[in-house]
Amino acid sequence: MRRDEFLALALRNPVNATILDELHRLALPDAWLVSGCLVQTVWNMLTRRAIDHGIADYDVFYFDPDTSWEAEDAVIRTLHARLAHLGAKIEARNQARVHLWYPAKHGLPYLPLSCTADGIDRFLTQNTQIGVRRAADGHEVYAPHGFDDVGRLIVRPNRAQNFSIANYEAKAARWKALWPELTVIAAE
Repeated sequence: MRRDEFLALALRNPVNATILDELHRLALPDAWLVSGCLVQTVWNMLTRRAIDHGIADYDVFYFDPDTSWEAEDAVIRTLHARLAHLGAKIEARNQARVHLWYPAKHGLPYLPLSCTADGIDRFLTQNTQIGVRRAADGHEVYAPHGFDDVGRLIVRPNRAQNFSIANYEAKAARWKALWPELTVIAAE
């Protein structure tokens, strides 16, 4: 699968397209729509399922040097107010502050990030290491492992610093139940 095909399929989901438009209007620093909502939309198109089948939430990552909870909460509230009409669960996270809460929540170390792409690089699966944002001439796509696994319905572990076999296996099992066509590469 090539970038343009991936993008065309991901943007068929009107929620993805609307979130991207709103992020562009808000001009949040280094903001991207990331991960499952993009990949799962493509899986749904490839397997002829409803556009939103299995999509639990829509993840927005941005990078703001203000690491206060109050600043992140203000972004969360703004996005919820502007996008409530979509009826979708939108999760916004400032990647500059993930290292502050991640170890307590997941029991794993998490070194500070320097940009949003660093957060994408630490996803549990290589196939979801994708971010999209609007650009002046269309869309910018960040996908360090490309799109072949997405197009071939392959779930592959990403052994980043914070990798957890248990978390990977739980995520892969959930996805396999929703998309039985997936090929899941073992974590070990």
